[in-house]
Amino acid sequence: MLMRGGTSKGAYFLAGDLPADPSVRKELLLRVMGSPDPRQIDGIGGAHPLTSKVAVVSASPAPEADVDYLFLQVSVAEAQVSDRQNCGNLLAGVGPFAVERGLVPAGDARTSVRIRMLNTGDLATASFPTPGGRVSYTGGAKISGVPGTAAPVVIEFPQGAGPLLPTGRAVDLVGGTPVTCVDNGMPTVLIAASGLRITGYEDPADLEQNQDLRTRLHELRLAAGELMGLGDVRTTTVPKLTLLAPPRNGGAVTTRTFIPVRCHTSIGVLGAASVAAGLRIPGSVGEGIAQLPSAGSQGGLVRIEHPTGFLDIETEIATGPPPVARRTAVVRTARKLFDGTVFPRPAAETEAAPHP
Repeated sequence: MLMRGGTSKGAYFLAGDLPADPSVRKELLLRVMGSPDPRQIDGIGGAHPLTSKVAVVSASPAPEADVDYLFLQVSVAEAQVSDRQNCGNLLAGVGPFAVERGLVPAGDARTSVRIRMLNTGDLATASFPTPGGRVSYTGGAKISGVPGTAAPVVIEFPQGAGPLLPTGRAVDLVGGTPVTCVDNGMPTVLIAASGLRITGYEDPADLEQNQDLRTRLHELRLAAGELMGLGDVRTTTVPKLTLLAPPRNGGAVTTRTFIPVRCHTSIGVLGAASVAAGLRIPGSVGEGIAQLPSAGSQGGLVRIEHPTGFLDIETEIATGPPPVARRTAVVRTARKLFDGTVFPRPAAETEAAPHP
């Protein structure tokens, strides 16, 4: 099933319909999505990291979850499939997909699905309308980066098991640049845009073409990955890097997020959750940049501005020490785009004769 989840788009599969061997599954998904190829012209990928994603869903054996969700990021131009991170946008479609496929029975008016994210072991609960026992994708919820409106999918995240500050510090100095390393569902490095000699309001395409910035961000990411206990992150998409600037449109902060070298045209759900939590930590790099709803407030709505609008995160932080994210919630939308059969390109390609 092809679905839009939040501001991403991906292929949703039942786990039983894919090979169990990860290496065989990787090879199949590369052929399904059309990678490696910058246009993904021979597959169903959309030629961008945000539209080259896969969700693998199955009934969960865990008593605290209804379904298991494995997120796979399929590289566009390289033959890589990564399971090193979650995706909070595709997460918005997991509950509806589980009901559509009969993994979870629908309620008469509304259904809640408890989801275990296999990439990290974290849990989430997605609630969405199911009038008459059928998933409804029509509604009045609007999210930035998606045209029109759709039915709201409310996603709540319980307190994570890991530390909110993986390094144990509100600020680390990496190569002379102050950063805050935070993980509230997505390992994220917060950096003041001004510290990198940019405004933080630039167009994503312009930032991607700034070679000096790209080089500096690469250095920061490698060093921060080691500090956060992620090891060598050269071949992974985490940690994300989020540049912070003062808000321009009534939000708490303006952001530019890198995934890891492409600049996100919006911001990921779990990345935004980490940003919102990081802004509430006393002494973080967000102090003096972010404009939170009230001084000293450690709970409530945080509006994260991004290149195509904003994303609202409900977050509650206990400052500790150590600081802990007690509650995180967000409203997303999802829509079923296509339900059918995908035909991957052949596994063993042979040179075809020219068409007469």
